[in-house]
Amino acid sequence: MFKKISLTFALIALPIFANAQFILTEALLSNLKDNIVVRILVPLAFTLAVLFFFWGVAKYIWSSGGDKDEGKKIMYWGVIALFVMSSVWGLVAFMQRELTIPTGTTGTIPTIK
Repeated sequence: MFKKISLTFALIALPIFANAQFILTEALLSNLKDNIVVRILVPLAFTLAVLFFFWGVAKYIWSSGGDKDEGKKIMYWGVIALFVMSSVWGLVAFMQRELTIPTGTTGTIPTIK
């Protein structure tokens, strides 16, 4: 079963790897980069940081006595992660706005002719 799936994927992806359809490949790569980074990875990173923070809150609440330090540490690093990520995201938005870079633009992929 796995061999059939991998063979099918290889045959479908062969033109992309052979660069037989350059226009499709360029559009596919630029859309894939935009979709994965902006729409999936950034919200996923923020979600993981928030979950990490709440895991620290739960650990702090459920722990007894001296174990509360570990929950405090997790909450501390969760807040730092959220602050750093939102600051970087804000700086990117600020630089885009000030340098008048339109959102959603992609650069050209270098080619050899």
